[in-house]
Amino acid sequence: MFNPVLFLYELLLRREVARTPIPVNHLLLVIDDTDLLADTGGMERLRSFTRWCHSLKIPLVSVYISVIQDRLDSSLFERVYAHLKEELPRLLSKEKTSLVLYADDSEPEAGYAKIIGAGDTEQKLYISLGFTGRRELTKAVQEIAKKVQRGELEPEAVDEKLIESELIFKSEPDLVIRSGATRLTDFLIWQSVYTEFYFTDVNWAQFRKIDLLRAIRDFKMRERRFGR
Repeated sequence: MFNPVLFLYELLLRREVARTPIPVNHLLLVIDDTDLLADTGGMERLRSFTRWCHSLKIPLVSVYISVIQDRLDSSLFERVYAHLKEELPRLLSKEKTSLVLYADDSEPEAGYAKIIGAGDTEQKLYISLGFTGRRELTKAVQEIAKKVQRGELEPEAVDEKLIESELIFKSEPDLVIRSGATRLTDFLIWQSVYTEFYFTDVNWAQFRKIDLLRAIRDFKMRERRFGR
């Protein structure tokens, strides 16, 4: 139902945000696995969120789907993954967006699965299902240790740049939006050392464009120090 008050408020936010360039090249959204399983239109909202970000000229959007392992039955992970694998390419089929989906079921031998959707475009969407920053960093260290063991690398040569070269996700997020909770996430734990965090109590089922605009407005008012 059309709400004139919300329409005017969104228009006001859009004008306020558009006054100066948006200094966000990489935005990370954090939601829960149940946000997409529940019959609340979560997948369609994810498509809308991606479109909103790209309309704001944010080229890279990452989405971390938090998986709570201690309440996860043996089939739920596979259901979520299969749902994402089937629905995301369909939802984004009309968008000029490159899609990369990572999934991790926390079995050491499973590693991660990667699905690449649309071709190489300026607009990119990375989605991680349960593939935590700790796992990513652990795998990077393991790969470096293998090179040292094979004699291809001296231990003294291991530095930050080498570790970063072994990480799956290369880009550092400028802004993290956590929907419906205040829990931190360890996704991109290495890359987000200077990232700004925005927590909203708005659940994903009720998340609107004005909530994204609020987060962007808040981010633009902050003074980033990058550790200084």
